[in-house]
This record gives sequence, structure tokens and C-alpha cells, in this order.
Amino acid sequence: MRRRMGRPGLMGTMARTAVIAGTATAVSGGMRQHSAQNAAQQQQAAEAQQQAMDDQAANQAAAQVQAQQAPPSAPRPSEAPLSTDDKIAKIKELGELKTAGLLTEDEFANEKAKVLAG
Repeated sequence: MRRRMGRPGLMGTMARTAVIAGTATAVSGGMRQHSAQNAAQQQQAAEAQQQAMDDQAANQAAAQVQAQQAPPSAPRPSEAPLSTDDKIAKIKELGELKTAGLLTEDEFANEKAKVLAG
């Protein structure tokens, strides 16, 4: 049988085309899978960041609620009595807290009475 030299025949061209097409399909699939993995990782990172921000906001809100609900501390018996200037400064400070909405009218009246009595 005589062997042909030069360009490949029809079967050789078909085989080469099949190899090239298969390689292209494999590379394309690999790239698509890699892209999907990257997108999933980015989504997970964004969700984790959002969860951390939500947790931080919840912690801050809880701290604010706790600070507002905590009863004002009563003066310790070992503390020296307040001078008149100190009493006036304390009442002004309480008035500012009431104006800012951090104290109710009743809380302001109670604290003011404590300052004036002590």
C-alpha cells in the first residue's frame, strides 16, 4: 500500500477538527465553572459582610436600649455633698438630657429632686 505524503486526507482533517472542538469545549466548560465558583465566593463574602454589619447594628441598638433602661445611679453615701455650683451644673446637665429626649419629665423631676436633696 502506498503511503500518501503531504496534506492529510478527509479522515485526518475530521480527526483534527474533532480534537480541536473537544479541547475548546473542555476549556470553555472549565472557564465557566471557574467563573461560577468565583461568583459564589463573592456572594458568600458579601453575605458575610452584610451579616457582620447587621450584627454590629443590633449590638449597638441593644447597648442604646440598655443604656436608656439603666436606672440612674444614686449618689454614694461616701460622696461629699454637692456645692451649690455643682448642683446648678448637674440640674443644667439634666435639663439638656431632657431636651435631647433622653429623660422623660418624670425622670427629670426625680433626678432634680435627688440633686436638690443631696
